[in-house]
Amino acid sequence: MSQRADETKAKIRRAFANVEYPGDWCLRGSNEGEEPYLLEKEFTGKTDWTTLDVVFIDRAPDGFGSALSFFSDEAFHFYLPAYLIADIDGKLNQHDPAFHLTHGLDDESRSKRINPRRYGERTWFEFARYKFAMFSCEEAAAIVEYLKFRRDTDEISRKRIDQALTNYWNARAGRRSESKTRGRDLT
Repeated sequence: MSQRADETKAKIRRAFANVEYPGDWCLRGSNEGEEPYLLEKEFTGKTDWTTLDVVFIDRAPDGFGSALSFFSDEAFHFYLPAYLIADIDGKLNQHDPAFHLTHGLDDESRSKRINPRRYGERTWFEFARYKFAMFSCEEAAAIVEYLKFRRDTDEISRKRIDQALTNYWNARAGRRSESKTRGRDLT
């Protein structure tokens, strides 16, 4: 593993070291379909993200590999570092944490409405800002380092990652000089 990968993983571990387990009652972010309930069952009692098996997190829940889509915001915040580190190590086959950290923040998806019949005018950008509001500046800075690592190792996602960094993450991490906020307060 490269020194940069090791440094990025260390930054993630430090930044998320004190995030508290949200509680068994606060794991799923949806009541619709089977997957949120499977997720809740499989993650109940898993109070230390540093000890989770990579194969488990990649496949959860029940082989669907969709946990990052169905976690509550609090559970996403708590378990995210396990996914980031596994991704840096190249051990994820089903999950793509970079997608979950850029969707709604890139130019293509940011203005799209989520589901107008259910959520009215709410856009993916508004959804992402709300979800990521609980992240501290230190955690956001670790996410920035992860995204930069992915950008430099994943040509396909590079444009989307750059846009998400510019449109949100750099400012969220307190790096206003790196962000082109176009006059918007993104924090």
